[in-house]
Amino acid sequence: MASNPTPYKIDGVKRRTSNSFSWVTVFFAVSAFVLGITILTPIPEKIRRRLGLERKVTPPSRKKEPKPDVIYKDRVVEKKILVRPPYYEVKKGTDVSKTSRGFDYKYQIQEKAGRLASSEREKDGTYEASLTFSVVRPEAARRFGELVKQNPELPKIFPGLEALVEKSRVSPFFKGLYDNKKSRLKLYANRFDRVLTKHNYFDCETMLELEHPQSKRKVFLFQTDMDVVSDGSDGDRVPTMPDKIVNSANYQPFTSYGWKKTGKIENPMIKGWKKMLADAKAKGNASEVKRLSAGITDLKRRSFLIAEYDPFVVIPVFILQDRESAWGPNVGDYVAVIHGKNVYPAIVGDGGPSFKIGEASLRMAKALNPNSTPYNAPVSGLGVTYVVFPRTSGTWKAPDYSSWKTECAKLLDEIGGLGEGYALHEWSNTLPRVGKENN
Repeated sequence: MASNPTPYKIDGVKRRTSNSFSWVTVFFAVSAFVLGITILTPIPEKIRRRLGLERKVTPPSRKKEPKPDVIYKDRVVEKKILVRPPYYEVKKGTDVSKTSRGFDYKYQIQEKAGRLASSEREKDGTYEASLTFSVVRPEAARRFGELVKQNPELPKIFPGLEALVEKSRVSPFFKGLYDNKKSRLKLYANRFDRVLTKHNYFDCETMLELEHPQSKRKVFLFQTDMDVVSDGSDGDRVPTMPDKIVNSANYQPFTSYGWKKTGKIENPMIKGWKKMLADAKAKGNASEVKRLSAGITDLKRRSFLIAEYDPFVVIPVFILQDRESAWGPNVGDYVAVIHGKNVYPAIVGDGGPSFKIGEASLRMAKALNPNSTPYNAPVSGLGVTYVVFPRTSGTWKAPDYSSWKTECAKLLDEIGGLGEGYALHEWSNTLPRVGKENN
């Protein structure tokens, strides 16, 4: 069998020769010519009309302008839903951007896609507000000039104080105070009635630890405002008290400073506490029964300072409980309170909340400002300077204002003394006459 001389030639198919006439080419050429002529005639437009495919061309004079967006304010009708305590109910017209506690609230609206409303309304977290307390932690005043800015009389009252302040250090108690304030905010962030006010948050300008180079006398100095306490009771000196105080569940008849009772007249607060004890027993409140019973026992055997008559200051409990710092004040330590041109002798008489500072008895407050009351602070600025002499407490006994003045004068002399023309305030005895006869 002879081999195929053309390997790419398919058997059974006759190959066209190159000089053969192409009728297919002629057909396509004629068709293209006819189609071109047709396009240039009205025939295509007639066909479109027949098929309902007319082009709608708006004349230039009738062209419509775009309508502006119009926003209609809908009348919102809200369904009132009663929310029972302890949930917060917003009263009509409430503006939360400013609060009585001093906080300014900033807000923004965030939105994200969700599912059906019938589903989202039943889920937590689909309609919520996040509350963030953003607070600034202040630094402690370190220079004498910063203290003087709050009390311009300091250089004249204490000529040697500047040298002591410039060599002092900021007390760790300052950091501790603001740590406690932060903890308080975290604890009551959802209780607007318990959150610290701006006034009570920024209540301390400084806490300094001073030491005189010669006498080695240590001083715990702090500069704050002054709030008022009205606690304390003593049957020996004030045997009767107003019924509104005796029957008050809020009045505190004790102070940290107390001494063994010497007289036979019963503390007037016992009467009210016995009524509260009977009520607690009737309600079966075991913890309250225990507290009131222990309190009555203490009132029977000890006497306490009385804020209305005795000048004393209050120190945060966390500072009083410190047993390591040589500058940590104790109850009974002597204090010189400086405001304006006056210097007042006093003692540390009570322990207060660990998240605030700058409290003093009503007697002390009235000396600074006669308009002071338990609800009206004598000084709102940070111009009260407290000079505490740690570890100077003597025997706890009924107040002797003359002795307090003498001891404070000695201690002040150990750190340079008062300036020329300045002297310690002399407290008078304002106890009721019956109290004086029993003193």
